[in-house]
Amino acid sequence: MKKRIVIAIDGPSSAGKGTVAKIVAQKLGFSYLDTGAMYRCVALTLKNNEVDINDDTKISEILNNTKIRLSSDNNKSLKVELNGKDVSKEIRTPEISRLSSDIATKISVRSFLTKLQREFAQNSNVVAEGRDMGTQVFPDAYVKFFIDASVEVRTNRRYLQLQQAGIKTDIENLRKDIQNRDYQDKNREIAPLHPAINAVIIDTTNLEIDQVVDIILKRTKGVFD
Repeated sequence: MKKRIVIAIDGPSSAGKGTVAKIVAQKLGFSYLDTGAMYRCVALTLKNNEVDINDDTKISEILNNTKIRLSSDNNKSLKVELNGKDVSKEIRTPEISRLSSDIATKISVRSFLTKLQREFAQNSNVVAEGRDMGTQVFPDAYVKFFIDASVEVRTNRRYLQLQQAGIKTDIENLRKDIQNRDYQDKNREIAPLHPAINAVIIDTTNLEIDQVVDIILKRTKGVFD
C-alpha cells in the first residue's frame, strides 16, 4: 500500500492552527485531522458519564465503547460525531476546553486517541493539527510546523470565535484559561508541547491567516513530486 503523506501542524491553544490546517487541507485536497476535537470528545464523554479523570481503569472502560467520527459537511465545516451524535458545537465550550487539557495527561486517553489518529492517516493524505503531531503521533511526517502567537492575540482570537458561536464568556477568565493550558501542555510528563526538532516555527502574532497559509504551501510545494 502506498504510504500516505502527513503534514503536521502543532501549537498552543488558539494560535490559529486549526483554521490554517483546514484551509491548507482544502487547497491540497487532503483530509483534515482536528485532534483537539478528539480530545474534546473524550472530555465530553467523561463529563457526561461523571467519570473521575484520575480513574484510568474506568476511563479505559468508557473509551472501549466510545466512537468518534470526523467529517466535513457540504459547507466544508468540520462535523464531529460522538457515538453517532453531532457534538460539533457542544465540545467548543470553555469548560470542555479546560477538561480536555486535564485529560490529555492520561495514558489511557493518549493511547486511545493516538491509535485513532494513526488509523485516520492510513486512508488518505492528511493535514494533522494538535499538540504532539510532529513529536509523537507522526514523527515521520512529510513536513512539520509549529504555529504560535502572543497570549493577548490568542485570547482575542478565541474570544471572537466563542462570540461567533454564540457562547458567552469573560475575556479575562479566558486569558487565564489559555495561560493555564499553556502551562499544563508544556509541563506535562507525557508528550509535552514543544516544537519538533525539524519543525518550521511560525509566529502568527502579526500575520493574517492567508499569509500563514502561503508560508505553509510554499514549504510543501514539492509534496506530490
